[in-house]
Amino acid sequence: MSPVPELPDITAYIDALGRRITGEVLQDVRLASAFLLRTAVPPIATVKGKRVRSLRRLGKRIAIGLDDDLWLVLHLMIAGRLHWHEPGAPIPGKRGQAAFDFSSGTLILTEAGPRRRASLHVVQGEVDLRAHDPGGIEPLEADLAAFAAALTGANHTLKRGLTDPRIFSGIGNAYSDEILHRARLSPVAMTTSLSADEIARLHRAVQETLRDWIARLGAETGDGFPEKVTAFRPEMAVHGRFGKPCPDCAAPVQRIRYASNETNYCPRCQTGGKILADRALSRLLKKDWPRTLEELEARRLPRKGP
Repeated sequence: MSPVPELPDITAYIDALGRRITGEVLQDVRLASAFLLRTAVPPIATVKGKRVRSLRRLGKRIAIGLDDDLWLVLHLMIAGRLHWHEPGAPIPGKRGQAAFDFSSGTLILTEAGPRRRASLHVVQGEVDLRAHDPGGIEPLEADLAAFAAALTGANHTLKRGLTDPRIFSGIGNAYSDEILHRARLSPVAMTTSLSADEIARLHRAVQETLRDWIARLGAETGDGFPEKVTAFRPEMAVHGRFGKPCPDCAAPVQRIRYASNETNYCPRCQTGGKILADRALSRLLKKDWPRTLEELEARRLPRKGP
């Protein structure tokens, strides 16, 4: 399953859009799916003919600011993606959800799969716009004190704390895995149990990981438009790399699966060699569930002789 675009991905979209639509006129909005538009007031017709004044990221949402303090708020969810085309480009038949016709070109929104989760809201004014911000602090702007206060405000696992949009803005399943690997911390460690050194290490890892990936995606896109937005990248250390060697220690990357998501981690780098329990598999295997990396590796050794 494709991941929800996160802070580095949304930043790449906003940077590319900023070069293309800032100062341009939104001439029309064509909707192929009536379900995409989730608001009725102001009506969608009010944005036509308005000039783009700014772009903003609200967590994992893209906000396009227009004349008269009107805003288009796009949430791509899991399968929504943006594409830039020449003016008047048609909306693709199966995946196409909407087209935004600017004086400089057409922005197409597509969504893969049968479930339509992407959304478009039209709002007016800062108050209504802020209602679409989950409220988490900006991880690249927070100093250590603000970061520590947000992290330890409630007792969660580190994985949940990093991905809660009410705590941190824009971090999701993929980049949280990479952050925790860089910080050498277990995804199931509790936020209120961390030492001051561990909190500082996590704060540094958050900022370094996000900045590194913003730079990497920016270099990859160049002057083009980001057309391959995905968090399953071979350059990643652990996310989406179950069973593959950790780039730092070569131990096989492990995972915890839950619902439609999974957490990836290196047992040697992050959990002191302990294999974290995958609820479904550990219940099935019971005593056969490997508790340590050594047990796991021993089971993979070929048997000798009869």
